[in-house]
Amino acid sequence: MRAPYSSLPKISRIFMDLNSASSIVLQVLTQATSQDTVVLKPAEEQLKQWETQPGFYSVLLNIFTNHTLDVNVRWLAVLYFKNGIDRYWRRVAPHALSEEEKSTLRAGLIANFNEPINQIATQISVLIAKVARLDCPRQWPELIPTLVESVKIQDDLRQHRALLTFYHVTKTLASKRLAADRKLFYDLASGIYSFTCSLWNHHTDTFLQQICTKDETAMSNSLERTLLSLKVLRKLTVHGFVEPHRNVEVMGFLHAVFERLKQFLECSKSIEADHVCRDRLEKTIILFTKVLLDFLDQHPFSFTPLIQRSLEFAVSYVFTEAGKGVVFERFIVQCMNLIKMIVKNYAYKPSKNVEDSSPETLEAHKIKVSFFTYPTLTEICRRLVTQYFLLTEEELTMWEEDPEGFTVEETGGDSWKYSIRPCTEVLFIDIFHEYNQTLTPVLLEMVHTLQGPTNMDDTQTLLIKDAVYNAVGLAAYELFDSVDFDQWFRNQLLAELQITHNRYKPIRRRVIWLIGQWISVKFKSDLRPMLYEAICNLLQDQDLVVRIETATTLKLTVDDFEFRTDQFLPYLESMFTLLFQLLQEVRECDTKMQVLHVLSCVIERVNMQIRPYVGCLVQYLPLLWKQSEEHNMLRCAILTTLIHLVQGLGADSKNLYPFLLPVIQLSTDVSQPPHVYLLEDGLELWLVTLENSPCLTPELLRIFQNMSALLELSSENLRTCFKIINGYLFLSPSEFLQVYAVELCKSFCEVLKDINMDGQVQVLKVVENVLKVNPLLGPEMFQPLLPSVFQGIINGERYPVVMSTYLGVIGRVLLQNKSFFSLLLNQMACESGQEPHQLLGHMIEMWVDRMDNITQPERRKLSALALLSLLPSDNSCMLMSLSEEPKVTEEEEPPTEQDKRKKMLALKDPVHTVSLQQFVYEKLKAQQELLGEQGFQALMETVDTEIVTQLQDFLQGF
Repeated sequence: MRAPYSSLPKISRIFMDLNSASSIVLQVLTQATSQDTVVLKPAEEQLKQWETQPGFYSVLLNIFTNHTLDVNVRWLAVLYFKNGIDRYWRRVAPHALSEEEKSTLRAGLIANFNEPINQIATQISVLIAKVARLDCPRQWPELIPTLVESVKIQDDLRQHRALLTFYHVTKTLASKRLAADRKLFYDLASGIYSFTCSLWNHHTDTFLQQICTKDETAMSNSLERTLLSLKVLRKLTVHGFVEPHRNVEVMGFLHAVFERLKQFLECSKSIEADHVCRDRLEKTIILFTKVLLDFLDQHPFSFTPLIQRSLEFAVSYVFTEAGKGVVFERFIVQCMNLIKMIVKNYAYKPSKNVEDSSPETLEAHKIKVSFFTYPTLTEICRRLVTQYFLLTEEELTMWEEDPEGFTVEETGGDSWKYSIRPCTEVLFIDIFHEYNQTLTPVLLEMVHTLQGPTNMDDTQTLLIKDAVYNAVGLAAYELFDSVDFDQWFRNQLLAELQITHNRYKPIRRRVIWLIGQWISVKFKSDLRPMLYEAICNLLQDQDLVVRIETATTLKLTVDDFEFRTDQFLPYLESMFTLLFQLLQEVRECDTKMQVLHVLSCVIERVNMQIRPYVGCLVQYLPLLWKQSEEHNMLRCAILTTLIHLVQGLGADSKNLYPFLLPVIQLSTDVSQPPHVYLLEDGLELWLVTLENSPCLTPELLRIFQNMSALLELSSENLRTCFKIINGYLFLSPSEFLQVYAVELCKSFCEVLKDINMDGQVQVLKVVENVLKVNPLLGPEMFQPLLPSVFQGIINGERYPVVMSTYLGVIGRVLLQNKSFFSLLLNQMACESGQEPHQLLGHMIEMWVDRMDNITQPERRKLSALALLSLLPSDNSCMLMSLSEEPKVTEEEEPPTEQDKRKKMLALKDPVHTVSLQQFVYEKLKAQQELLGEQGFQALMETVDTEIVTQLQDFLQGF
């Protein structure tokens, strides 16, 4: 691949002569812009080799400032230069640029602001800002003065490029957060603020004067400069002063923002929507509002003198006739955000004990109180509901022509996030929360006027009712004590759900949504059957939007804390069938996901009682999975549904394996691109499949091939991976370990090299389960892990939870495989140069010393059994028998297949089957017989008297 450059001089010599080096690099850059990979790849490799060579960036500067060269080549040269700043400009970077070359480059970058191509000019401005972040002002004191002088030049191109660079440099320096850097930026802001204000005023006045001339080119140029200088001022104003309210120029600029905003809004009347300046004009207006919002966010107390004017301005344009024909949607959103930030600002809220509040807080609060009078609040509330909450003509048309698209937008689609509707709703919620005592009677009076039958031909009244009901839903928590929702549901809302007229569908949809908002706030349990009946009817509504909204409310209902399965079961078959039909009917991925989530929620809540009704869904999901190949989020919803299906079906889920296991295989295979989206849900599905599997099939065993790569990821999913491994151990330990023990042990050894304490414990718990299910072969299979565990005990591992796990692992080996323990002890003794009995003594001494680290009763008893510990234990009752099968209460989940397997394993576990009292007694008896009475008594005299007393109490009755 390097053949095309075999004739080039040695790299170290290339950059000694700038002219010859430029021609060589230019040739390679030209080839690097090729679409032919045969040409492209060697060129990229050559450029990568040159990145660290002295003189390379001087050549790049020489190339991208030569305006006669090809634009694509110059663009690429700029990008390589910019990337080089990130990698090699810092003094401490490997292959750092020399100070001499950096000095030359800095001078060259600001020698001329005459780049003719906009995109390249922007990139040059950005890379100058990158250098400024590292070098300005200490190594580059001339940068700011040069920019200030350059923006005064009368040449349009040079002035614009200098102003563009001025903005990017200011933006970058403003983003630095270290105290020393902040101090430097404060000094910079103080030095250039007055000049920047004058510059902004000049360009703004020029633009306003040019509107009369209707010279579009001149207007566009002036507006662009106004926008750039305003961007600089925004950064300086928000980030350049510790106490900006003490600076006359800063506060003067902020007050001027309101006047300029009015001027620009007036200008917008005379500039048509398709005018070349219209988009830039709106951007400038929005930037004015961003200045205010940012300043309020960063300096709430400095903003106090602006509260009154901000509220008057925003409320005037948004909630009075002053804004008619002037405002546009994004501006309304910004004004509402300004009102919301003032209303919600914690800096403006006095403490419950007023004396604890600062004077600044009290002053701001006083201004708010004086502004938000009853008439003002009433007007804002009424306008929000009856003007901004109304469904628009566009929305109603979308409802008819694209009902699923309408539903997605209403529930938070991408364009919804940036539309006016969510902003108005949030503002309503915040204002209602802050002033609920004033606004509750206003909203209830609006509700009262709309009760009773509505004329189907009166579209406006229907839309207002929809809006008012929307407000009642949004304010549900605030209205808790003021609305008898149960009575309203019985006497009014239920009847409205039964009106089937097509023009009434907005109200049917809104009422069922409204119920969903109140279901967790205030809704009597005995009304649920009436609601379920209504939901069944609405799931058969002629309108798709109504059916989708009904499904969403059903989810909220079954998700609610007061949900009762017995009330729901009579409607289960009907609802599940109707939901399935809806799932088949809808076409959009987002809608299918929405309905699938409802189905999943229903399955989860009724559990095994879903079994008679899932046949149709089980048959449909493979088709949906295939159709959703390009839609990973829909596939995630399918995985969630399958999780709940498997849990509901229990052992019968084995019938799903032909579909289920390939889905798990794909979702958990890290070599497949979809795993990025599907892995978490895929692992959860894998786990519940194991937990509910009646037996291990070859296909289920084969999926474990994915595990090794998953353990290498060391991600947040490791805990689930360990649970899956345990699931295989409980399901079929011999078959599983025969195939995967070696690979699993190898993976564990790698994982333990780079894992936190919690992960280490999880690994060892799996090893402990291996020893539990296969005490004879388990130690041999995982022998490479055991020496470090043994050594951890000897060394006195300092973390209690880790030490406890170490003791559990070695305790299992000692108790259930003494021959292997002897081999391990001899190995460790040989490696440490000690006698086995000495090492064993050290281990026992440490074990006894750390016994209190063990908090789990089972592990404490395991240690006692393993070491014949004489410590007391009140857990001798931890014996189990087949007759002790616990009964499942109505509130408890029925045991899974894995729960049953764990129970059977416990029935064989010495920890649960051996009486500790009996075991200790027998071992002491054997010791007495071995030593004889005299020898045994001599041994007992060496034991602490308190322990002897506890032992006698423990063995009382033997």
